Amino acid sequence: MTTRQRHIAHVHLHAALSEEQYADIIELMSGITPHVQAFPPDAVQLDLTSALRYFDLSPYDVVQMAKMRLKALYGIDSSAGLAGNRMLAAMAADASAPGETTWVPADRVADWLHPRPVTALPGVGRTTAETLHRYGLHTIGQITGLPSVTMQRLLGIGQARLLAERARGRDPRPVTLCEPAVHLAADVVLERDCLDPAQQHRAVLGLADRIGQRLRGESRIASRLTLTVRYADRSSTTRTRTLPEPTNHSPALTVAALSLLAGLGLQRARVRAFMIRADDLLPTDRAYHQLLLDPGDARARAAEAAADRARRRFGPGAVRPATLAN
Repeated sequence: MTTRQRHIAHVHLHAALSEEQYADIIELMSGITPHVQAFPPDAVQLDLTSALRYFDLSPYDVVQMAKMRLKALYGIDSSAGLAGNRMLAAMAADASAPGETTWVPADRVADWLHPRPVTALPGVGRTTAETLHRYGLHTIGQITGLPSVTMQRLLGIGQARLLAERARGRDPRPVTLCEPAVHLAADVVLERDCLDPAQQHRAVLGLADRIGQRLRGESRIASRLTLTVRYADRSSTTRTRTLPEPTNHSPALTVAALSLLAGLGLQRARVRAFMIRADDLLPTDRAYHQLLLDPGDARARAAEAAADRARRRFGPGAVRPATLAN
């Protein structure tokens, strides 16, 4: 009995989309294959395996058809990766320039993977990369040639096994049909391409404050924050951070958002827009808060509650952080 080869596409959407627009994209992609997994705010994964016979096209041509529909119906440019599993498709999409599609056929996986840096593998962060580099391991191919016992001594048993599987291009996860996660988002499109770090700081600060106000207004808390930066060349960078505790406290959200911004090291990047998204939302009554001996924390939360009351009475611009004052 033979197993049918899978064909997974990961599509990056080079556009700032509202929740309604993103839902329309999911519906559009569902017209090509019913197996669509959402990766808000700007990506989708498609399992094309069952669609190939229907359209009588190659996997690459089906991806090109999807990209043409995005451009023709919504004016959205996209890039894509195509491979036999989700991990390889996402890696191929990350390696694709805007407008391009990178196809990694099943018989070319090792040739494509091995020269790539270890940091291209999912799950290899700064600490793991530094450990590997310290022992002269810089490419994925070098990892595959290393004895498993050696890898386990460097990284521990669990992480070493997972990394070895990924380095060989293995990923058994199926594309899972799901709705986009419930979230709140706020974005700002700058009047002109911004090179000034101080203005970028102000923009992210304002978005974090808006997210905090909306969360408190809807009696919800967020567990994760995502910052997306879009550049003048229409490319984008997205970073996500899990918060120390679920919160709707604007200072805590601001600290996380500005930390994500600082971690990008934009320097003289020409920024066109910012977006902050709060994910994993819960009702406020499910919040827990680490008690502090600092009375300033209680005063800050009391002041925030008073500011919210003033905004409800006099409008959203009645109270704002001093940094955002004209």
